[in-house]
Amino acid sequence: MFALQLRATGTEPTVALAVVALSALAIALSLAIAAVLVQGYRRGPGQRDLLVLAVGLLLLTTLPELLRVGLPTATGVGTVGRSVLVSGCELLGLGTILWVVYGGVSE
Repeated sequence: MFALQLRATGTEPTVALAVVALSALAIALSLAIAAVLVQGYRRGPGQRDLLVLAVGLLLLTTLPELLRVGLPTATGVGTVGRSVLVSGCELLGLGTILWVVYGGVSE
């Protein structure tokens, strides 16, 4: 029926496929951890920090991985623009996690 066609520029196709597989694994694991954090938030009152921690995790891992793949695929954003967006998202995620760790969330 349909043959899977991969084209890699500048590297071996197996290396490109491994990078895509590792990115997909990172996204899946971060979504699974975020889901556990959201479930903890929903269990009871006083767990708002878990929800904010989940948001920080998504900003630190999931969104940057999606931006690394999605921006060059769907838009004309160049390498520098993509790097700025990805780094900014990661910094925002780290800041959010630090905020939770040092008690910035209150009920």
